Amino acid sequence: MKMFSPSFSKHLHKILPPQPKPSLFLSSIRLITQNPHPSNSTNARPFPDYSPKKPTIKDSEFVHQISTAIKQRRSEPLPRVLKPFESRFKPDHLIWVLIKIKTDYKLVLDFFDWARLRRTPSTEARCIVIQISVSSEHPKTARALILDFWANVKPNSDLVYSFRHFVEQLIYTYKDWGSVPLVFDILFQVLVEVGMIDESRNLFDRMLNYGLIISVDSCNVLLSRLGDSADQIDVALKVYGEFPEFGICWNTTSCNIVIHALCRVERVKEAHTLLLEMESKGCKPDVISYSSVVDGYCWVGELETALHIVGEMGLKGLNPNSFTYNSIIVLLCKSGKVADAEKVLRKMISYGIGPDNVVYTALIDGFCKMSNLVAAYRLAHEMNNRGLCPDAITYTALIGGLCRSGKMVEADKLFREMVSKGLTPDEVTYTSLIDGYCKNDRISEAFALHNQMERMGLTPNIFTYTALVDGLCKRGEVETANELLHEMCGKGLELNICTYNSLINGLCKSGNIEQAIKIMKDMEVAGLHPDVITYTTLMDAYCKSRQMDLAHGLLREMLDKGVKPTVVTFNVLMNGFCTLGMLEDGKRLLSWMVENGIMPNATTYNSLMKQHCIGNNMRMTTEIYRGMCAQGVMPDSNTYNILIKGHCKARNMKEACYFHGEMISKGFKLRDSSYNALIKGLSRKKRLAEARKLFDEMRAEGLIADKEIYNIFIDANFNEGNMEMTLELCDEAIEKCLVGQIHNKHLHEK
Repeated sequence: MKMFSPSFSKHLHKILPPQPKPSLFLSSIRLITQNPHPSNSTNARPFPDYSPKKPTIKDSEFVHQISTAIKQRRSEPLPRVLKPFESRFKPDHLIWVLIKIKTDYKLVLDFFDWARLRRTPSTEARCIVIQISVSSEHPKTARALILDFWANVKPNSDLVYSFRHFVEQLIYTYKDWGSVPLVFDILFQVLVEVGMIDESRNLFDRMLNYGLIISVDSCNVLLSRLGDSADQIDVALKVYGEFPEFGICWNTTSCNIVIHALCRVERVKEAHTLLLEMESKGCKPDVISYSSVVDGYCWVGELETALHIVGEMGLKGLNPNSFTYNSIIVLLCKSGKVADAEKVLRKMISYGIGPDNVVYTALIDGFCKMSNLVAAYRLAHEMNNRGLCPDAITYTALIGGLCRSGKMVEADKLFREMVSKGLTPDEVTYTSLIDGYCKNDRISEAFALHNQMERMGLTPNIFTYTALVDGLCKRGEVETANELLHEMCGKGLELNICTYNSLINGLCKSGNIEQAIKIMKDMEVAGLHPDVITYTTLMDAYCKSRQMDLAHGLLREMLDKGVKPTVVTFNVLMNGFCTLGMLEDGKRLLSWMVENGIMPNATTYNSLMKQHCIGNNMRMTTEIYRGMCAQGVMPDSNTYNILIKGHCKARNMKEACYFHGEMISKGFKLRDSSYNALIKGLSRKKRLAEARKLFDEMRAEGLIADKEIYNIFIDANFNEGNMEMTLELCDEAIEKCLVGQIHNKHLHEK
């Protein structure tokens, strides 16, 4: 019986490495293939008869006395009963007594325990008790006795001899003491468990000679052990491919073990092939079979294939389980498709399948990385309501999200809550907080955490130091950053591309471009090649310092070295052109991007639109906007704010209000400057009711209006006789610390 198709078997032989020195494990295959089905052969070797050493008359009498004494005991402890015989008891007596009491399993075990406390029993005696245990339906005891034997084999002894001797004794005692084949299954499983793989295969072959086949369940233990080791996968496949020739009929569990092993080493297509062949070979795939392949495809990032297999499960009448959904949700989160991942979660829950910590943590982490803390906290509360306690990884994800959003007070509070619950922060937790403090220019708190981290026995990693270096450079403390780099190198940590980029970014932000260029050259000397982030950072610095020629030069160098620019790189150039009023160059850059298949994004177009708005050229602004939409680029919040302010400035209130409505319908919010522009524009057009509605909305959002806006509504409320609101707006204007004096002539008149 062959378990693979001819093509798959052929492929197996190609992937199996040659064995320079045949081991006992594999060389025995060649011997057994001369008789591929010995279990069905009439030439099967009989088990030997048991013929123990004969006792002398004196020994026989002594054994009779012991046997009678222990059989007649009632509640008296065995050591007390055997006390009179202890001084004369010899190892040979053990087997002779066992012969007398072998029908009483409990007595056999008690007597054996008594005997081995006084002298190490012979292998023969141990095997006898193992046989009795199995035949008395106590396989756990047999297993413990076998494990105990291998635990007591001396490290420097001949392991091969110990194995052969033990097997010979088990075979020798089999016929008269048990005759239950399970005993060899138990030994086989123990050998696999203790890592004696070659010996387990040798036992398999020995049993074939006696007409016994090790059970498929025991062979599954071997498959599982081999499959757990990445460098033993090919051996597992060899066993899987050849054992059917010896009478093993693999089952669904066997196939699942091999599928899982293949997926673990990213050989997913082979696993999928096996899944498709299972049914034709008499093994019905189950949920585990399909879920393992789904997980494998998810692991290698092939989501579409994974989802297709989930669909196939449904056609087979198999319902996906938590393992199936977990894999898909985790992959979607890693791919940034967190909203889709949550939809899968809802579907999973609707089927009555409860998600676990891993799923919730993956989603929480995904939303945190998208800066959607509202969704992350909502899931954290849902997780709690389901009785699932957030672990250290969950807390670390939330802390990281808060730090990235600059909410350090909340992050610190959550960190303290985590510690108070007995959860131990790790390097990732501390590094997230350190990075957050550095980005918020709170270097002293960052270094305090660094010191605390070291006191906790945690070693700061490359990311920890990179965060600290970045924070120091942004403050202009380049010398201190360099000292930190020396400390980092002294601890055996190698600077990576991220560390150099942080250093270059910090130097550029502090205006020290020459030093940043020097660092880039040092980076190349160290064997690290500048990447797109390195070049883009330096180009941005040159653009902001109005050195467009040097920025162009870096772009040419970047292209010559085969570093592919991203849309961010071109946006940096676009912003440089627009800021310097070089709008024609900006338009040419946009055309070049489109012609060369580099898709501009909203930021690219926003730079051009903003500059045209500043020049009050709304006709060209509208043309750019239309071109943006024609390219399939979706406007973002900045786009709408630019358009609204531009049209308000040009007094095109109809267009401004149109874009405001479209912006709100797409879920974007106005900035305070856009509110101010709209309110002023509507007021000039005498559309006070609309302006007032926007003013109230603006105040409710917590945004600050400027002096002119407050004056408009203080005047309006005074003229309407609404003195309470007039006074409230005056107080509010003063409280908001607006620049200039609030117009309060009506207040003085009153």
